[in-house]
Amino acid sequence: MSEQKPTILIVEDDLDIADMLNAYFKVQEYDVVTVNWGEDAVRTCQAAPPDMVILDIRLPDIDGFEVARRLRANRKTQELPIIFLTERRERLDRLRGLELRAEDYITKPFDIQELRLKVRNTLMRARRGNLTNPVTSLAEGALLDERLKQCLKQADWTILVISLLNVANFREAYGFVASDDLLRAVAVMLQDALREQGNGDDFLGQLTGADFLIVSKSGPAIAPLRDRIQKRLEQSFDYFYRDQDRSTHSFKSQRLGLRIGELPSTQSQARELDQLKLEVERLYRQGIH
Repeated sequence: MSEQKPTILIVEDDLDIADMLNAYFKVQEYDVVTVNWGEDAVRTCQAAPPDMVILDIRLPDIDGFEVARRLRANRKTQELPIIFLTERRERLDRLRGLELRAEDYITKPFDIQELRLKVRNTLMRARRGNLTNPVTSLAEGALLDERLKQCLKQADWTILVISLLNVANFREAYGFVASDDLLRAVAVMLQDALREQGNGDDFLGQLTGADFLIVSKSGPAIAPLRDRIQKRLEQSFDYFYRDQDRSTHSFKSQRLGLRIGELPSTQSQARELDQLKLEVERLYRQGIH
């Protein structure tokens, strides 16, 4: 984010709401850009990425979900903070928004003061530089990139990507507080596994809200470390659910799960950071969280 006024892109086809938000956030000392169509939103973000996007879902051309999907698919805009603003209240719509890593999902009619605070808090997190995750305190962003750069200069490393599955369903059922507690607990269990089974100089970071990364030295210790992580996490998942929920069909079909991807240096073709990040990304883009 620049040192100038933060820029907010408002994507809203209701002209009254768009004008109101434009005027309100300008008074709050933001630079505001307003568009009414989804395609215009994508083009605007790719030409000059704003600091965040307030995105309506129901638009005249492509919907807000498709806008968000395209932004997440482009490396230039994939980390843009997005707040969905919509009339849709259905659970599946909220899940779609969460799966697209939205910062929040606010239904109309909304409290403008609440929206202002959510925008402020989102931008404050971005301004801190994305060095550590606000929930788990694990390294992310620039710190994670720095460790991956070291891999390019070294040999005999292995990257493990630990992806939690069905986190969006868990968050929808139990709320953000319980979801954050889950992520913090997973981070602690990963740290414990590294202390018990790691090499002593292993790196643990966070790729996304539901994906963790470990860089360790290649060798015979990798398989026991991976097995330890898988066993420890899978045994713990049931404890995050209420007793009465564990026997339901939805629990059995949407239970928290785990997938561990592995990238040893001998299988990496990367020579630059962006290439290595793409290889890592493939490990956690398989499936929906």
